[in-house]
Amino acid sequence: MKRALVSIASGIMVAIAVYAGFAFAGTQFFIDGRSPFQINFIGGAALGLIIGFALPALLGAPKGERLATLALVLVPFLMIEAAITSHFQVFYRDLNPVMDKVYGALMLWGAAFAMIGGLIRR
Repeated sequence: MKRALVSIASGIMVAIAVYAGFAFAGTQFFIDGRSPFQINFIGGAALGLIIGFALPALLGAPKGERLATLALVLVPFLMIEAAITSHFQVFYRDLNPVMDKVYGALMLWGAAFAMIGGLIRR
């Protein structure tokens, strides 16, 4: 039970960290053009893989429970990010409201790669 609560709290903390990153440097992420767009998604994939590889081990999950631990991290993360995406302009007043779709896709992309990382390292 304690490991589950720590995992859920970690998912909330990751969501807060992502929110803070976009709140302070969001204009650097959403730059017009094809190359910045591709760089963002490559970065999201890389960060997701790193989280998927490292976070279950950092949380002390036994080898057979790493994937379940990662799922308990990603569920609250995705729920919070869904709420932020649906109210994008409320959370990110300085960013173009049209970028909500890109933000949501980037969060799903990163979470999917985190699960891939968790599946590879289970």
